[in-house]
Amino acid sequence: MAYQMEYAYTSHTGNVRANNEDNFWCCGETMGAFNQGTGGVRTGRTVQSDYPLFAVFDGMGGESCGEMAAYLAANACGRHYRENRVSLKEQPEQFLDEICQDMNRAVCEYSQENRIRIMGTTTVMLAVSAGNLYACNVGDSRLYEIRKKTGEQEGNFQQISIDHVLRGGPFCKAPLTQYVGIPENHMGLEPSVLKLEMKPGVRYLLCSDGVTDMIADEEIAEIIAGETTVQKAVETLLCRSLERGGRDNVTMILCEVTEEERRPRLLRWLENRIKKEPVQSGY
Repeated sequence: MAYQMEYAYTSHTGNVRANNEDNFWCCGETMGAFNQGTGGVRTGRTVQSDYPLFAVFDGMGGESCGEMAAYLAANACGRHYRENRVSLKEQPEQFLDEICQDMNRAVCEYSQENRIRIMGTTTVMLAVSAGNLYACNVGDSRLYEIRKKTGEQEGNFQQISIDHVLRGGPFCKAPLTQYVGIPENHMGLEPSVLKLEMKPGVRYLLCSDGVTDMIADEEIAEIIAGETTVQKAVETLLCRSLERGGRDNVTMILCEVTEEERRPRLLRWLENRIKKEPVQSGY
């Protein structure tokens, strides 16, 4: 069975910060190093055979280093994807490991050249391969899996990503144990990669902690499972994040797996075939 993915995404500076240290890669779309977000919610559709890639980045570091780290990682992500997309089809786990290494190298080289001591970004990615999805994350940006509500049946909800953080007290932000931008002589980069079965009716949320710090998991699940479209769900999540304080940048991508619409594609093929075939005269 062939699948397609409906998606919606947004990036917002929030209510407190003047700058946006988040970035994303969404089916070829991304942002510059210094930006004020997407200016709203954007939507799109892609098919399984395109082997799409979705990613969210949350930069860290003072004096604009967070923006640069997220931008450099997103840029390296896009470059690696364009040059090595065939390996996403054939060796998805290796592809994700190598794309993380490329992103890490890009951030580290910039920090070394500019003598920056602290600079990095988290990342969470969702890649589509032949018949399966592959989740990957470094840091504490998250990926959730949510099945939509159908009639009386409640939607299932679970966090797929692994938080790479030190467990600390309840009143402070736990430091990261993994992030993109780790110098190789400090410790190795160890992205978490997980294979997922592609099923219609399942939604996947990739988001920075500007969402998860403002909204509890239970409420996130309720919004995503209950809203009729991915666009409406993203709009609601963004609105709630800002209403609850919007203390950080807010970036998210929400995807929904659906069965591919085969008939329109077949009709387009037939129309193109008719146009190419010469007209046969009966006289």
